[in-house]
Amino acid sequence: MIAFIDNKYQVDLSKPIDISIPLSNTDENPIAWYIEKPEIEPVKFGDWIGKVSEGSSTNFNNIFFNPHGHGTHTECLGHITRDFYSINQCLKQFFFKAELISITPEDINSDLVITKNQIERALNGKIPEAIIIRTLSNSESKKHKNYSKTNPPYLAEEAAIYIREIGIQHLLIDLPSVDREEDEGKLLAHKAFWNVKNVNNLNDDARLNCTITEMIFVEDTIQDGNYILNLQIASFENDASPSKPILYKI
Repeated sequence: MIAFIDNKYQVDLSKPIDISIPLSNTDENPIAWYIEKPEIEPVKFGDWIGKVSEGSSTNFNNIFFNPHGHGTHTECLGHITRDFYSINQCLKQFFFKAELISITPEDINSDLVITKNQIERALNGKIPEAIIIRTLSNSESKKHKNYSKTNPPYLAEEAAIYIREIGIQHLLIDLPSVDREEDEGKLLAHKAFWNVKNVNNLNDDARLNCTITEMIFVEDTIQDGNYILNLQIASFENDASPSKPILYKI
């Protein structure tokens, strides 16, 4: 049983719904932001190789990856500020009431955009702690796609403002960014969601405890509606961490 203030919700912890994309060193790994695929390779010291199949007692790999460009990740406002803020310090709670919505982005000036009106209609008066946006059509290729130079769909600034103003703290989306791929560094949706007015001198009402999770994947078999979200991160002192968001049906 998980209790949220005056309400109690019963979930079956033996039936997790994983909406993360695993990280691998294969061409199946999704990529964004013009980088190469991750590297997972055994450590080598002279003739010694950290791999059991090569005679070592253990598998002992180095991993090189970028959390923003190589799969599901959760970021804090330190992603866009001059001063350092860590996701490990900003995210201190890990269970949230969440609403999963599905949206077909609108064609606006040849861009595919998620609008405020679409978010408002999909929520239909609900104000969850976390919102999970599944974009349609929902192709399996999202789990393997190279998004670089494809101008993926993104969130309108007005939509991000609306999400912030109704009090949603955590935004999860199945795209490489909430902002346009090439936007001259404006990052309008990021700034609007975190209420960052000046990246060089952070305002007192910026939303330090709020997060954005990108590059999730929500299977078609998972129905829209309310869930309990367990937002798991690795303890990186960095603006972002690879993450494993898990849903539980209420």
